[in-house]
Amino acid sequence: VRFDPARVDLGGVLRRIESIGYAPRPWSESEQARAQQAEAKDLLVRLGSAGFLSSQLMVYQAALYAGYLEGIEPALRRALEWIALGLALPVFLYAGAPFLRAARAGLRHGRLGMDSLVVLGSGAALLLSAWQMARGGEVYFDTAAMIVTLVLVGRYLEAAARSRASEAVARLARLQPRQARLLLPGGERRKVPVERLRPGDRVEVAPGERLPADGAVVEGAGDVDESLVTGESQPVEKGPGAPAIGGSLNLHGSLVVEVARTGKDTVLAGIARAVEEAQARKPRLQAVADRAVGLFVPGVLLLAGATVAALLGRGASPGEALLRGVAVVVIACPCALGLATPLAVLVATGRASARGILLKGGDVLEALARVGYAVLDKTGTLTRGRPGVRDVVALAPGLTADAALRLAAAVERRSEHGLGRAVAEAARALPEGPEPEVEGFRAVPGRGVVATVGGRLVALGNRAHLAALGMDPSPAEGAARAAEARGETAVLLGVEGRARAVLALADEVRAESAEAVASLRALGLGIAVVSGDHPAVTRAVAARLGIERAVAEATPREKRDLAAALQAEGRRVLAVGDGVNDAPLLSQADVGLAMGRGADVTLESADAVLVRDDPRLAAEAVGLARRADRIIRQNVFWAFFYNLVAIPAAVAGWAHPIVAAAAMAASSLFVVGNSLRLRTPST
Repeated sequence: VRFDPARVDLGGVLRRIESIGYAPRPWSESEQARAQQAEAKDLLVRLGSAGFLSSQLMVYQAALYAGYLEGIEPALRRALEWIALGLALPVFLYAGAPFLRAARAGLRHGRLGMDSLVVLGSGAALLLSAWQMARGGEVYFDTAAMIVTLVLVGRYLEAAARSRASEAVARLARLQPRQARLLLPGGERRKVPVERLRPGDRVEVAPGERLPADGAVVEGAGDVDESLVTGESQPVEKGPGAPAIGGSLNLHGSLVVEVARTGKDTVLAGIARAVEEAQARKPRLQAVADRAVGLFVPGVLLLAGATVAALLGRGASPGEALLRGVAVVVIACPCALGLATPLAVLVATGRASARGILLKGGDVLEALARVGYAVLDKTGTLTRGRPGVRDVVALAPGLTADAALRLAAAVERRSEHGLGRAVAEAARALPEGPEPEVEGFRAVPGRGVVATVGGRLVALGNRAHLAALGMDPSPAEGAARAAEARGETAVLLGVEGRARAVLALADEVRAESAEAVASLRALGLGIAVVSGDHPAVTRAVAARLGIERAVAEATPREKRDLAAALQAEGRRVLAVGDGVNDAPLLSQADVGLAMGRGADVTLESADAVLVRDDPRLAAEAVGLARRADRIIRQNVFWAFFYNLVAIPAAVAGWAHPIVAAAAMAASSLFVVGNSLRLRTPST
């Protein structure tokens, strides 16, 4: 329960919570985990007590049913019946206390649920037996006890399943270390609680320790295991400038990290929050099941009453009629129907988060299972979003490609432009040589850069840039056109009055993109790539990945309009993007997936987040959603089918109340077991 303490009285909130039968506690991940463990432990103790006492009762009833107690002294028989009552009462009052409390709270608010059926069934059998004992008839204390015991079996396994399904959030909470090694200005190191860290602080992380907060590496190098946070199976190399995620494990190498985000603002806290919210949002099918459960219990009670009345009208004994009514009440199982959707959603969202996919709700899971067309952003989604040097063509006699690249990098090292950084990065792979002297560096926005290198005027940029400087770009025309035809950006290198080389740069296609496209196609999705980039570049990326439909030079509005046009054709659209200009597309699509390192506005407008920049997760999310959807439908079908068969069987007298209780528990266990299949990868 979240509320604004400035506008809502805390005491009133707590009293309201207590009035409907709940015990309020301050929320935290650890409190939630403790509560789930306490619930499962309490149910296990009650189940053990009920099982022991019920087994003793079954011995007595078995002897009675077999005729071994015929002819014994009435006083002894009466003593055994009192012992049976003494065994049944603790089962009903202690082991069945959770059902009694829930039924009482439901009655107070005019709602009947599964707990009401358990109490009515077991209580009726207990009262019938006491009445029969008073008049010397047959008793059914074992029925009263076994109903509670068998339902407790199902309830305990449900609680254990919920606890296991919620392990994703608890595991994330455990990743956060309690202390950090803070570096003070004088070089002193001091251990402090992580709650005291602030943005700008520097912390030292030794091998084997977890990073205490989000930030960036400023010193040191090493490998970091981010698998429990992002789902990335391989360790990630970290060096100065690399992002650091709180909760990830430093495998080797000492790191100094400058803190950027702490507490609720960290990636780890965001993931935990997203998983919790996803598990709370209901899909449409669950709303249908909830309405069915609300009508189900009163209907079952009416049917049980009609069964008793019909049997009494036909001359059956009150004991026989009431026992038949008890069987009808007990065998009816809205519990399985109520579990059918939420448990599957709980397990699926937990599984997704472990793989680095944050779904924002069960409704997103449902929508994702039905998408039929994927619109993929190019830059930053299918490509890495940063250019790299693909080729260097030297045009002057005696000038090698390496020499041209080295000369270009000497100028670009002072540039802040993305293409300039790519050139400088490519030159770092060359053998080390003398550093040329660079003077008079100047950047011309939209055209290129120019500087004096070793006494020569050197320019790097487009044709217009060289022409404006009085350099002849024509020698590079052929190589430049060839690069542009391949979807690459041509950068001309001019030295002393004319073009001497052409550098071809292109945004690198992610190694995972081809597999991602193939996986989406294998799932039956149509695919389009959309980009604001040049048509030749967009078409080249699409052709390389085998995507037939490519939309280039698209504005954010045009990207949104593409999704709307596909929806107008009756398609359900999945959109994947990472930039601010992708936000309208993600909002328009039936399901929007944001790459995890995308802009904040993109993450807010998306329905799900891929924590690591791997487009293959989009196909994995669709596959998981379809598995979850199948399992939810199987659960719902089974719950309805079970009741369709079981209730008439109980009305017809084919199911003794003990058999009815076992069948009801079995139906819940089927739903639990079927849902837990989502914890493992599909085969």
